[in-house]
Amino acid sequence: MFGKLLLLFILVPIIELGIFISLGDTLGLPLTLSIIIITGILGAALTKSQGVKALANFQNALASGTMPHRELVDGVLILIAGAVLLTPGFLTDIVGFLLLVAPVRALLRGVFAEKLKEKVSVSNTPLNPDFDPSPEAQATRVEGRVIDV
Repeated sequence: MFGKLLLLFILVPIIELGIFISLGDTLGLPLTLSIIIITGILGAALTKSQGVKALANFQNALASGTMPHRELVDGVLILIAGAVLLTPGFLTDIVGFLLLVAPVRALLRGVFAEKLKEKVSVSNTPLNPDFDPSPEAQATRVEGRVIDV
């Protein structure tokens, strides 16, 4: 894993530098820098709007009593998209903008779910062997009072 990350952190900047030089020669420095600045501003605005929408979806899922796992993964992917979009570069901008597209995030969620299924097992047995899951056992009422310390 460390080797893959190291390779990623070495290769991506080299590729980005090559793209900068190539576009700078083709379009000129002012236009190339303008594109970088515009994509950064546009990326920040889109990330903010998608993040607000993801947060609202997360809160709606919590309010409805459902597990907000999809919304949580979407939020993490949008956060990654924002970080990548604020990094100067055309390759990173493409990745960031793709992460802001809902169908792409849904595809990645499916990939992550399959990877997690291989590594995580879910058990239905309680940690406490004396635990009684019946509704009658769970309906115990305990009275108390709050003492302000």
